[in-house]
Amino acid sequence: MSHTWKCFCRSFFVFIILPMFCHAREKKFDFNSSCQQAYRSIIEWKLKEASRLIEQERILSPDNLIPVLLENYVDFFELFFNEDPSIFKERQQLYLRRIDLINSGPKNSPFFLYCKSAIHFQWAAILMKFGHNWDAGWAFRKSFMQASDNARLFPSFTPGLINFGAMEVIGGTIPDGYRWLSRMMGVRGSVDEGLQMLQTAMSRKDDWSSLFRNEAIFYYLYLRFNIKNDQRGVLELIDSEHLDLINNHLFAFLATSLNLKNQRATAAVRIIQQRATTTEYFSTPLWDLQLAYAKLHHLDPDAAVSFQRFLNRFKGKFYVRDAWQKLSWHYFLTGNMEKANWARGRLLASPGSGIEADKQAMHEAQAGQWPNPLLLKARLLNDGGYYQEALALFQGLSAANFKQETDKIEFSYRVGRIYDDLGNDIKALNYYAEVVRLGETKKEYYAARAALQTAFIYEKKGDCALAALWFNKCLAMKPSEYKNSLDLRAKAGLLRCRPNR
Repeated sequence: MSHTWKCFCRSFFVFIILPMFCHAREKKFDFNSSCQQAYRSIIEWKLKEASRLIEQERILSPDNLIPVLLENYVDFFELFFNEDPSIFKERQQLYLRRIDLINSGPKNSPFFLYCKSAIHFQWAAILMKFGHNWDAGWAFRKSFMQASDNARLFPSFTPGLINFGAMEVIGGTIPDGYRWLSRMMGVRGSVDEGLQMLQTAMSRKDDWSSLFRNEAIFYYLYLRFNIKNDQRGVLELIDSEHLDLINNHLFAFLATSLNLKNQRATAAVRIIQQRATTTEYFSTPLWDLQLAYAKLHHLDPDAAVSFQRFLNRFKGKFYVRDAWQKLSWHYFLTGNMEKANWARGRLLASPGSGIEADKQAMHEAQAGQWPNPLLLKARLLNDGGYYQEALALFQGLSAANFKQETDKIEFSYRVGRIYDDLGNDIKALNYYAEVVRLGETKKEYYAARAALQTAFIYEKKGDCALAALWFNKCLAMKPSEYKNSLDLRAKAGLLRCRPNR
């Protein structure tokens, strides 16, 4: 081969072939129309369709990194809601592998830090569900720092604003006792600033805002309901925003959960039963659990069917003990003590989670006693929003009609809650005051919750000084049940009542 020919071949490779080869391997963040459709399907919980589109995009454009992010979304919903340990074991190894893939992308893109932050954020929630709390904390820190940096570099990038806003709210609720740790980790959040970020993301008119708006709405409604305690306002927003509760299962699940928490069991049942139920949607036993709770709140005889379906299908730990407790209550109230004791036995043998509902269920089962049936019926009816039916159970009764001291305190608490929910503040405050007087040194949660509800009433009236006094009174009590959640809500209340906040 001549020297001239060798030079030509070398030049052809260097200047023609090599650039083509390098260009073919260059990674990119291309949130194209196919990826956008996959994302919309994910948010609607059409995960099979989303996975098909993701795989299609991977074949057509192997250098596009957006499918890496979208795959993580799919894993997040499956693992967070269904908690299958075998799937967790299989997919946990993908977590850092996906981060490595994102690291190969162009660092000058707003999607570079956004994708890493979103993956860390989702895995923080997944790791927490599976008991890896320390790893979850570090994943959250990484996500928070990356979201903060991205917001500084690309302030007009709406997807990053959504992620950072949600984490700002979460960071702003860290209890005072752990503030030193959050400062050390560089996580300093603000509830109000985080919610404002989400509102800004929802109100923008650019293309990214349009695509990611439903995710922003989800975070905003969930956090405003649970952190700001604005239950009525959130439910009104669900109506005014005309959210699709039939075809969008993420919104349907959110609305079901918020209606149950806001004592609207009838509305929860309606949402569950009216949602689209074709096989294209992500299947989760949590629909059975939500329906079971709603039916139990109206003392429906077929509540047991839904509880049993959940317990037969669910492979995780969260709310399993709580479900067995509620099933045992159902059988107890229907007079079937054989099955009530069987359900309690299954509760005692079930693996537990760290949530307070499961802890309280185990505590009651280990005590070996059953609640007063009349008080239990009133509790369930009132928690479902059937206030008049609950109040009718107490017609002509007073605390003196109950023998046990605990039952006397619970009676006053239950009547106070019913009047509170009916909007009769004067009667509610009188009953709550009696509960606190009799029960503030007891291990039961009634006095602490009565103090919390009293604070809510004064906050609603605009009397922040009295509200703060009762929030602090709630914090000062040491019930053996629901202490963490009561403290969280009381501390959030104090933040709202802080002058010039």
